[in-house]
Amino acid sequence: MENFFSILIRSIFIDNMIFAYFLGMCAFLAVSKDVKTSMKIGIAVVFVCMVTLPINYLLEIYVLREGALAWISPELATLDLSFLALIFFIAVMASVVQVVEMVIEKTSPALYNALGIFLPLIAVNCAIFGAALFMQQRLGNTLHGMGDVFAFGLGSGIGWLVAIVGLAAIREKMEYSDVPKPLKGLGITFVVTALMALAFMGFSGLNI
Repeated sequence: MENFFSILIRSIFIDNMIFAYFLGMCAFLAVSKDVKTSMKIGIAVVFVCMVTLPINYLLEIYVLREGALAWISPELATLDLSFLALIFFIAVMASVVQVVEMVIEKTSPALYNALGIFLPLIAVNCAIFGAALFMQQRLGNTLHGMGDVFAFGLGSGIGWLVAIVGLAAIREKMEYSDVPKPLKGLGITFVVTALMALAFMGFSGLNI
């Protein structure tokens, strides 16, 4: 349980997908104009990360890595399908996002219209895809078993949610600020994102 919370906190604050790796920036910058919309798309990303990473972990352990198919037949013990990892991971992400998109369309048409093209783009959100590749890379090192993978997926999603909601709150406040004309719009947003990344670097001193 201690390792679970350690991975969770580290994924949110230290290895934040936005501020540590700058992954998922397209939706992060485009959708973060108001807190309400940012919160909802952030929750969608958290859900997708929570579901896709454990599924991808099972695929990695029981299908993709060398010898993973030995449970089917001893003759397949030498088969290595790791070169198909990208295709499998993307297929899982796209399937889950499609389900999320259909649910949002049925339950909240206003949010569905507000998110527009950025909702299906979650399927190729490099933050979620990066989390899957980091999970694959860290198996056996910092991630051991389904519990750790779930914690990493949950923390990665929450970290993205915290980042986009924080930026949205600042952008809403800046609507009433005297921003220099050349910096209005994306200019000041890039500046704020950089300052937030510097602030999050302070968490790297945590002994987790």
